Amino acid sequence: MKKLLFFAFAAITLSSCGYNSIVAKDEGVTKAWANVETQYQRRSDLIPNLVATVKGYADFEQETLTQVIEARSKATSVQLTADELTPENIAKFQEAQSQLSGALSRLLVSVERYPDLKASQQFSQLQAQLEGTENRISVSRDKFNEAVNDYNTYIRSFPKNIVAGMFDFDQKGYFEADAGTENAPKVEF
Repeated sequence: MKKLLFFAFAAITLSSCGYNSIVAKDEGVTKAWANVETQYQRRSDLIPNLVATVKGYADFEQETLTQVIEARSKATSVQLTADELTPENIAKFQEAQSQLSGALSRLLVSVERYPDLKASQQFSQLQAQLEGTENRISVSRDKFNEAVNDYNTYIRSFPKNIVAGMFDFDQKGYFEADAGTENAPKVEF
């Protein structure tokens, strides 16, 4: 009977000192991360269709298409679980995704030289889907950062920091702006 009372007291104590809230916030970060991954996967799934449509124009730059394909491969090879959301791992994931974004941007700039491709209904639809997906990625990243902020603040606040430390709840990493984005692009006509 004493053991049962001890475990009941321990459970109540853990619950009242924030353990369950820490778990809930940790799960919130995991869910937000899954939403980020879903949007990046959506973008990744659109790319083969985009490349196939562009390939239909025989004189299109093969090098640009190859860069997009290689960047997509690299971006999809960087996989993180919610337990691996350290600032260093987030930076690696973000770098791979940024390379893909850059390759896609170069592809879309190259399209400007192909009026028939630009006018293609299929290409226009894919481009619109890609733009929508980029917006969804941005929203998902913002929500992820909000969840990380809530979680990190909670586990670093006293006395929750003691409970978090006892059960190895570590801080999570944020998405940060890509290097160089603090400078406005130079536009020349």
